[in-house]
Amino acid sequence: MIHVQIMQTSDGNISSFKMKGHADFAEKGQDIVCAGASAVSFGSINAIMELTGVKPDIQQSNGGYLECTIPDALPNDIAEKVQLLLHGMVISLQTIERDYGKYIKITFR
Repeated sequence: MIHVQIMQTSDGNISSFKMKGHADFAEKGQDIVCAGASAVSFGSINAIMELTGVKPDIQQSNGGYLECTIPDALPNDIAEKVQLLLHGMVISLQTIERDYGKYIKITFR
């Protein structure tokens, strides 16, 4: 199962997220749950970097681990754009979770 953990500040902003594990929906190369979750998360990180100029702290491994932390103290206009992209990512991941809940779980902290 893919475990997604979304870390939020007290005001609801997303400060970081972690993804770990494998969906095991299908064999490697055929797993649409894994491919979808990966595409959504990496696409969101790429969009943040390209559209806002923000470089998140990214940690990853070949074993199905991704962690992305957003820098503190961004200018308000940039922070709003980053949050919009991150909340869009969460909505996309929740859509995958709704349809494939046995293979992906999202929690908020």
